[in-house]
Amino acid sequence: MRSVLTDGAKAKQELEREIERRREELQRLEERLGRWEVEYARSRLREDVDFTTVSGRLVKALYTPLDTADDEYFRDLGLPGEYPFTRGPYHSMYRTKLWTMRLFSGFATAEETNERFKFLLEHGQTGLSVAFDFPTLMGYDSDDPLSEGEVGKCGVAISSLADMETLFDGIPLDEVSVSMTINGPAVMLYCFLLATAEKQGVPAERVRGTIQNDILKEYMAQHAWIFPPRPALKVITDVFEWSSRHASGFNTISISGYHIREAGGTAAQELAYTLKNGFTYVEEGIARGLDVDGFAPRLSFFWDVHNDFFEEIAKFRAARRIWARHLRDVYGASSPKSWKLRTHAQTAGVTLTAQQPHNNIVRVAYQGMAAVLGGTQSLHTNAMDETLALPTEHAVRVALRTQQILAYETGVANTIDPLAGSYYVERLTDQLEREAEEIFEEIDAVGGVVAGIEKGYFQSRIAASSSRFQREVDAGARVIVGVNDFVESDDAAMEILRIGEEAGEKQSRRLAELRARRDGAVVARSLERLAEAAREEKNLMPPMLDAARAYATLGEIRSALEEVYGRFKEPVSF
Repeated sequence: MRSVLTDGAKAKQELEREIERRREELQRLEERLGRWEVEYARSRLREDVDFTTVSGRLVKALYTPLDTADDEYFRDLGLPGEYPFTRGPYHSMYRTKLWTMRLFSGFATAEETNERFKFLLEHGQTGLSVAFDFPTLMGYDSDDPLSEGEVGKCGVAISSLADMETLFDGIPLDEVSVSMTINGPAVMLYCFLLATAEKQGVPAERVRGTIQNDILKEYMAQHAWIFPPRPALKVITDVFEWSSRHASGFNTISISGYHIREAGGTAAQELAYTLKNGFTYVEEGIARGLDVDGFAPRLSFFWDVHNDFFEEIAKFRAARRIWARHLRDVYGASSPKSWKLRTHAQTAGVTLTAQQPHNNIVRVAYQGMAAVLGGTQSLHTNAMDETLALPTEHAVRVALRTQQILAYETGVANTIDPLAGSYYVERLTDQLEREAEEIFEEIDAVGGVVAGIEKGYFQSRIAASSSRFQREVDAGARVIVGVNDFVESDDAAMEILRIGEEAGEKQSRRLAELRARRDGAVVARSLERLAEAAREEKNLMPPMLDAARAYATLGEIRSALEEVYGRFKEPVSF
């Protein structure tokens, strides 16, 4: 016993000596840093550079252990695949499986997009990400008068199960992961996809992919909504509930910061607003009576990857840490699967320039590398010409090759979280975490996310950040290569993909033929059952699947629900 106590006392003394040595070392560093700063102050700094991040955060000239002295390894970093998941959600990360390489694809009709999908799969893409046209995003059929001139222009037109069947003709939905970027009518497109899988003989349990289905950020940033926030949240919770029982392999929401950032938000706003939206969805599920560990593992995230290389890496790391802590400590999730924040990332479309568009290839490459160093599970790299039009096949191929070079030639996938321990990256991670927590308190003070939307809180904050950034660009304080510096007067013209009015004409004919051959009485009964389920606040998934199987159109389903729920009108704020 005496020997054990002696060993314990020795260990305690050694620990105390190590703590004292560490304290003295930091004290010496602080003294030497003071002398270094005197010399640094004599330097003649570049006058044309504002040393801040894209978000406006001041960047110090030098970061040292003093900037991370308060960090505790297991509390703040941990190991990959272990709480708090700062270093990644999986133990082996890219050593076992590279990120899924996606490109956002969709234009004109389902037939034409189906051909593009097959082209991408043949060239090594490992997942499909569907872009929808504006009428589809808003829940309108292609032949609706409000759709005129917009059909197929910014994505593929999908108005019914028949279109979805064509979109995935020859593409097995139990083998290819499908991501669908749609929000207001997300549940309707999800039902079309599930019904298409049924036609292929694939049960819902084997369908893999993600549907964005994040309505809260639509009210904040993108504005592709249909119903008011409260019934819209109810429908999303219906999807959680039904899918946890019947399609547990499908990610039922991709909580998106992408559009918040694209609208002009800062990195901290993107981080905080997105995570707070995620917490709101968790609260809705719990209020429904769902077990948080039953649906939280299927929640995924979608981040923008902007130009500030290190800030973006730190944002991914901070997001995982915040999510893990809140899910465990605030919402009582007991499964590590619920604590893991899994994410898709897309390079920042807002950074692409029409001037000197080949420069966009370089921007996208660095943004893609930041996403990988940040630990993304899935990545979309924008094509160089997307700021001009929907991308050409050539531009799409270059964007895909960018990811493949990143994966197979640069070595960044060989080790996990290689920038961990960087004084700058760890300090940025800590700063973003603290700023996000401060913003959470602001949101709570205005009554939460839904109340903040109804009061215009988020819209005004994002608009202010966007205005600040644009003023810096206009004043030349922030350089955009080829736009406000290094400008050329003879930018070479680039061939772009042009979508004519033929897509709208084809879609109108297809819809007319569909309505003529389907059983109208069955459609009418399915829509009435759907509206009745909405009035009685029942789960909408079963009756909506029946309506999809009966070939009710997107617009018909939207109209049936809009009569019950009404339509959202944005508050005016200045």
